[in-house]
Amino acid sequence: MNENPAARSNLAAIDAAHHLHPFNDTKKLNEAGVRIIERAEGVHIWDATGKKYLDAFGGLWCVNVGYGRKSIADAAYAQMQELPYYNTFFGSTTPPTTLLAQKVTSLAGPNMNHVFFTNSGSEATDTWFRIARVYWKALGKPTKTQVIARKNGYHGSTVAGASLGGMKYMHEQGNLPIEGIHHINQPYWYGEGGTLSPDDFGLKAARELEAKILELGADNVAAFVAEPVQGAGGVIVPPSTYWPEIVRICKQHDILLVSDEVICGFGRLGSWFGYQHFGYEPDLAPIAKGLSSGYLPVGGVLVSDRVAQVLIDEVGDFNHGYTYSGHPVCAAAALENIRILEEEKLVERVRDDIGPYFAKALASLADHERVGEVVSIGLIGAVQLTADKASRRRFAKPDDVGAQVRNQCIASGVIVRATGDRMLFSPPFIISRAEVDQAIETLGQALDWLRDNVSE
Repeated sequence: MNENPAARSNLAAIDAAHHLHPFNDTKKLNEAGVRIIERAEGVHIWDATGKKYLDAFGGLWCVNVGYGRKSIADAAYAQMQELPYYNTFFGSTTPPTTLLAQKVTSLAGPNMNHVFFTNSGSEATDTWFRIARVYWKALGKPTKTQVIARKNGYHGSTVAGASLGGMKYMHEQGNLPIEGIHHINQPYWYGEGGTLSPDDFGLKAARELEAKILELGADNVAAFVAEPVQGAGGVIVPPSTYWPEIVRICKQHDILLVSDEVICGFGRLGSWFGYQHFGYEPDLAPIAKGLSSGYLPVGGVLVSDRVAQVLIDEVGDFNHGYTYSGHPVCAAAALENIRILEEEKLVERVRDDIGPYFAKALASLADHERVGEVVSIGLIGAVQLTADKASRRRFAKPDDVGAQVRNQCIASGVIVRATGDRMLFSPPFIISRAEVDQAIETLGQALDWLRDNVSE
């Protein structure tokens, strides 16, 4: 803890003077003052005043093995001493890069035997976007360039990533989306299902993909991309009918299926990858976050045998890559992270133990008069706020209401996220049952505050 208030104040002033934060109104942030996080251990973080928080959001969906894993730091340090950096251009590789490629693909299923490394999920999105277009051109179908994504989906904040994502507030900055990207509605039954049953709505939402393909012409469509469970969009879990119908449509019209695994990958849903949980096989799958549990920046794209063989046999030079693709230190950290996940059976713990406990605890909030629905899979979940339970009526200012509930939780020492009027959880896999109870009880108290203080 930084016990010197003057030093803390100085850091905040430096931050205000020089640091432009992502997804923030800098003027408002500077007026409010930044929260300085100094250390972390297990599922907790501490700010510079010494206040302790239960991080029920796992950093930014990513600290799967928890904070303070000395063995990951040791693996990175050892690699820095041996080979701090070398590139993977010019016919070169490094031992941890190669071993990480082997390990990741061994977990991805029998038809996912190649990976292209990046530094983030956003870069992974740009990478698969190019791969999809290069793939079809190599097969003699150069008109297959259009890509279909979902409204309210999130695929990063690069130009391609922000375009593919369906966030209007992102599109408004930078004249996005770029040409060749189209959006269909999300499978958000609570907010958009109307009087349809969840199963009927799942089919309706999926068939919007087929309608869009027919509108554009299948010979012009390269791919459809979606998250298995929408993360930043509010933990939108699709109805059970959704993914089987999406798979049918992609196969029937010969469209590449891209499963964005940046959040769902590496155990979040209780399986190594989200597509495994829902029982489908994608052609491409961007990964990041849980690959290293956020300890170092590393990402990639899992590439199916179908696509990889064309890249290898037909394309020749694939003129794409990054200075730090397969960075050896990041790869070493990721290998140790995966070793921990496997050795401690954390993915199985999410599936069989703490995940079901979390689901039951979260569901205990479902009867609250300010809760519209509760959803969860593994260790990702959401609580939908509502102004009127019976009619599913939303608050007039959902962003404000969600922020108020989030702030109540943070003031009580529990970090949750608000996306509009949905309260989101994504805790580390090592969270205990008592810590789950603490997080849910804290949100329950914030819901009581909402009931007593906000009417519309």
